[in-house]
Amino acid sequence: MDKIVSIVFIAFMGAAVSAQTTWKPDKAHSQVSFAITHLGISEIEGSFDSFEATINATKEDFSDADYDVEIDASSINTGVGRRDDHLRNPDFFNVENNPKITFKGKATEKISDGKYKVSGDLTMNGVTKPVTLEIWHRGTIENQKGEKVAGLKITGKVNRSNFNLGPKFPEAVLSDEVLLEADGEFKKQ
Repeated sequence: MDKIVSIVFIAFMGAAVSAQTTWKPDKAHSQVSFAITHLGISEIEGSFDSFEATINATKEDFSDADYDVEIDASSINTGVGRRDDHLRNPDFFNVENNPKITFKGKATEKISDGKYKVSGDLTMNGVTKPVTLEIWHRGTIENQKGEKVAGLKITGKVNRSNFNLGPKFPEAVLSDEVLLEADGEFKKQ
């Protein structure tokens, strides 16, 4: 009897694993960006031009998805070279010692149809903190090549002080709150 239960369990686990789907970003239609307030009167926006992401889910609606994002911190781009160089130095991202920004999503909670909260660990500047991000699954379609493509928007807010980013710059100069956004198309692998 134990042998039969073991075989059924192994078969069930194999089916569950094989039902998992991996999704990767279509880089031409995806971006990772941020915004921060400068001097309390203007918003400075930027992006990271180099990143990788993997989403694993067993459900088509992404309600059980795991997220794994890795960003090349040196690829920061605000459109101003001197500012980008400053953001790469030890005052901010210290990319020589901390070349990657990562997010590992651990738990997905459904808020409403197509909307979720994902809790996980965000690592920037060598500091790891738990964060909760919001996910909007805009839908899944079949593109001209017959590939399944899902549209996802990920947003959240973090405090730069929690990651020791720009500690020499008071909130009157740079807001502590930073808005994060990743928006893109993810292809089923």
